[in-house]
Amino acid sequence: MSAEETKLIEVRRVWGLTEADIIKAFLESNGIDCVFQGRNVLTVYPFTTDGLGEVRIMVKDEDLEAARALLEETDLFSESE
Repeated sequence: MSAEETKLIEVRRVWGLTEADIIKAFLESNGIDCVFQGRNVLTVYPFTTDGLGEVRIMVKDEDLEAARALLEETDLFSESE
């Protein structure tokens, strides 16, 4: 999946690759492909302060509602944490 093929929308923003990888595995196990934005910063600067540890989880526009519903249903790393 690439941004050139389809529009990507942020479904969740988390702090750190551990949370991002868990959410990605969960979404993909439910048939929703996703990619990360911000991951490269963590490989260079492994800090989680001032936005440096932020990872944006992106899904296809057509998968956005299903992804949101799945994440809300399971309360997986809810945005209020």
